[in-house]
Amino acid sequence: MDISIVVPLFNEEESLPELCAWIERVVTANNFTYEVLLVDDGSNDDSWEIVKQLSSKNQHIKGIKLQRNYGKSAALNEGFKAVKGDVVITMDADMQDSPDEIPGLRKMIIEDGFDLVSGWKQKRYDNALTKNIPSKLFNAAARESSGIKLNDFNCGLKAYKRKVVKSIEVFGEMHRYIPVLAKWAGFKKIGEKVVEHRPRKYGTTKFGLERFVNGFLDLATITFLNKFGKRPMHFFGLYGTLCFLIGFVVSLYLAMSKLRDTNFSLTNRPAFYIGLAVMIIGIQLFLTGFVAELIGRNSTERNNYLIEERLGIE
Repeated sequence: MDISIVVPLFNEEESLPELCAWIERVVTANNFTYEVLLVDDGSNDDSWEIVKQLSSKNQHIKGIKLQRNYGKSAALNEGFKAVKGDVVITMDADMQDSPDEIPGLRKMIIEDGFDLVSGWKQKRYDNALTKNIPSKLFNAAARESSGIKLNDFNCGLKAYKRKVVKSIEVFGEMHRYIPVLAKWAGFKKIGEKVVEHRPRKYGTTKFGLERFVNGFLDLATITFLNKFGKRPMHFFGLYGTLCFLIGFVVSLYLAMSKLRDTNFSLTNRPAFYIGLAVMIIGIQLFLTGFVAELIGRNSTERNNYLIEERLGIE
């Protein structure tokens, strides 16, 4: 199969027939063998009924319905488990992503050899205050922390080699960081393509300002997991030791001062309490790292490393 198209959706009953018809025109014109996976993330409108109708008319359209609204990451992850195409393309169901971009994205994967290609919506039709400006700040922070030079991490229109989506797990709100997850899994050739961003034709946006707060928190999470997921003691132990040593030096200095001057009062000095508090924090951080190491050592996934190729081993 040439292409698998994964479309996560939530309450998009109006746009689905038009979107699927557009996809069919594009793939038919390019003679692609394909499948469309419509993943219903617990919609409470008639989206699933529309999916069933579309599937009954077109054998290439398939559906997955989640029991409740788990979020876009969960929908994508379930879609990735089911895909069979050599190239996997994701797009949103709100008609703001153009299916006309499909051939160009596939070409960059097949002919140019990219592992992942992310869309870049240079011209956007979103509200500048609530979406465009926060998105620029978010993308700048993501570029700086991940080292991946993309202008639009959160663009829903992306293309992947099938091997990429089978090697990553998208959880929480990590759909924003799929390029980071791919790089973490060892896929280094990540490209970008300028794509059309269309005005929303149906419905309303499902995301508010809180997504940017959650996005930065998830960025911190994935940065930590990337660097210290397999060795948490290197993080907690380092800072725990530093805190303990700072507190110990402060406490030792005050103790020596008390020995030199019997009238020297420890309890009247803020440094005494600060030193004790910093030592306690250091011990807690060190113990946190120790417990995290114990959990990691006993995890069933502690040696879950990806193997690219085997020679002479069945």
